Amino acid sequence: MNRVEFTKEMKKTHKILVPMMLPIHFQFLQNIFRQNGYQIELLQTKGQQIIDEGLKNVHNDTCYPALLVIGQMIDALKSGNYDTDHIALAITQTGGGCRASNYIHLLRKALKQAGFSHVPVISVNFSKLEKNSGFKLTGSMLLRLLYGFLYGDMLMWIKNQCKPYERHAGASDALVQKWINNISEQFNSLSFLKLHHNYKMILEDFAAIERENTPKIQVGIVGEIYMKYAPLGNNELEDFLIKEGCEPVVSGVLDFGLYCLENTVIDHEYYNRSRKSYRFVAMASRYIQHLQMKAIKAIRQQGVFREPDTFQEVMESSEGIINRGTKMGEGWLLTSEMVALIKSNVSNIVCCQPFGCLPNHIVAKGMTRKIKNIYPNANIVAVDYDPSATRVNQENRLKLMLSNARLTARFAQAEEEKRAAAKQQAYAYETR
Repeated sequence: MNRVEFTKEMKKTHKILVPMMLPIHFQFLQNIFRQNGYQIELLQTKGQQIIDEGLKNVHNDTCYPALLVIGQMIDALKSGNYDTDHIALAITQTGGGCRASNYIHLLRKALKQAGFSHVPVISVNFSKLEKNSGFKLTGSMLLRLLYGFLYGDMLMWIKNQCKPYERHAGASDALVQKWINNISEQFNSLSFLKLHHNYKMILEDFAAIERENTPKIQVGIVGEIYMKYAPLGNNELEDFLIKEGCEPVVSGVLDFGLYCLENTVIDHEYYNRSRKSYRFVAMASRYIQHLQMKAIKAIRQQGVFREPDTFQEVMESSEGIINRGTKMGEGWLLTSEMVALIKSNVSNIVCCQPFGCLPNHIVAKGMTRKIKNIYPNANIVAVDYDPSATRVNQENRLKLMLSNARLTARFAQAEEEKRAAAKQQAYAYETR
């Protein structure tokens, strides 16, 4: 099948549709591309019709995230809201052995089947897999995109520590949108580089939100990257957990980027591959981790919110549990994230995975017993997502996990009260 190139002329005439995965981060992405002359639009649609379109145009045994993304794009083209002669689609492609490399071919096949073979598909990749004369990531754009993800990680991390406790519903989301607009405006100049200043102001704003003091059960979310972050994929899992009286704990997406960089270093160490690029990759990894530390230090200095683990801490968490040569899909990172959560006293974990996703079944569900042998208090539930899995069944599995979490919390509280009473009784006896 001949590929339709996105040309320089199309940059002026075509709107580019992008499937939604990260509700905060992708708004920065959209605004940065718009500032550079691209007509980007994020697809916010949801509903059963997206799954139906995916099932019509993609084999039902295909990875569920692929089915959703392709279904969302085909649904948009069929909606009548766009001039399909002036539409392009954009999708990421990693070059690895998993979904992110194969979506683009499935999408083009689906477009041909649905009568949209003239619609160009842009591959966003760093592996020189495909090029389009009308689409180029410049150094300036890449720097802004990196900072967009840094700010996105900060906003997501702090929002999840505020939203479950806010006294006035919507206060946290309103602040998130305020800072997305604020930082996006800064991308027009070099003001976005003032990480320390911006972090300080963001933290002060969120600290001022009126919150309840009643502690809530913390629930970590891990899994395949799309299912972990995309509300369309995980049936708005974060909102569900908040409604159930919990605090979702979700690590930043830049950890996945660092994981990809680290795998290049691992390839060099294990197989002597990437001899030319691994030094540059290692340097890039250190630079990004240096920028991540600025957020961690800002949170630590302010003292109101809990800080995330460093990438090194996450990486080292799984030492002796899983080998770093296990790098298909989310690989060793997924196991590391689970162990890091448990070490941070977040022992309740939801692992979101597409049904039949071999890498995630191995590095998540397959590692659960080993993790529980080392950390008996770990309360881990794997939730499969696919077209036939009902939301009710998924939520019932989550509620069962939460009921175990509440029992454990009550038992721990009762034990703490017993210890406090015994201590008080001993003190009273000694002072008689």
